[in-house]
Amino acid sequence: QVQLVESGGGLMQAGGSLRLSCATSGRIFSGNAMAWFRQAPGKEREFVAAISWSGDSTWYADSVKGRFTISRDYAKQTSYLQMNSLKPEDTAVYYCASTASGYDCAGYGCYVKSYEYDYWGQGTQVTVSS
Repeated sequence: QVQLVESGGGLMQAGGSLRLSCATSGRIFSGNAMAWFRQAPGKEREFVAAISWSGDSTWYADSVKGRFTISRDYAKQTSYLQMNSLKPEDTAVYYCASTASGYDCAGYGCYVKSYEYDYWGQGTQVTVSS
């Protein structure tokens, strides 16, 4: 059974930093891409960042580019989202997601759609005050 468990959310003032973690259990942390999505109250879930199974490629939403960094640690089977220069509009529930092992996508627009991801965490709240 595959499980994703997020941690690291909380309350932060604008301009501050937080690091989210996503611990993975089960035989999934190989050959899979990992991503973070977020959902603000009254809004649809949106893509934030993704990282390929090799870690060589990353993708970011324009709204977080230059402020957020996604990474993964294979030994710990954990992915991370380092969030710097936080803004009130970053307030949302953040979800970790994983594709199935061996999932591959080529071309424009890959790894940014929620339907590409088979496994999801329960979410962690991030609140940024102004």
